[in-house]
Amino acid sequence: MPEFDRPFPNDFLPGAPPGEEFKACAGTPLEPGTRVASDSAVIEALHRVYDPEIPVDIYELGLIYELDIKEDGDAAVVMSLTAPGCPVAGEMPGQVAEAVARVEGIGRVEVRLTWDPAWTPERMSEDARLALGMF
Repeated sequence: MPEFDRPFPNDFLPGAPPGEEFKACAGTPLEPGTRVASDSAVIEALHRVYDPEIPVDIYELGLIYELDIKEDGDAAVVMSLTAPGCPVAGEMPGQVAEAVARVEGIGRVEVRLTWDPAWTPERMSEDARLALGMF
């Protein structure tokens, strides 16, 4: 099982000292010549990651801010959470890194947690709003 960083709680809260942003990593580099996964394959994997307190996946919630798949298959994800005090803040980026790393054609994955800009309900998809009764 891939290892990833496990920070202390204050490492990912707003106002943390510069250079101490929270990152989670998973996966291993791809062999040269391996076919690299598409964005849609990674997004499909992100649809299977849920915040345990909200019955909507993190992609539809609008928690994924950036997805960048490099030519060598390594991937970088920038994400947020619904609130800095989210009880899964220390675990969710690692879960995302592992879910993306399991996609065929993805190598090393780095997930960075950000609070800028702060997540708001406007980031949710229409499907997420319907599922949560927020129309």
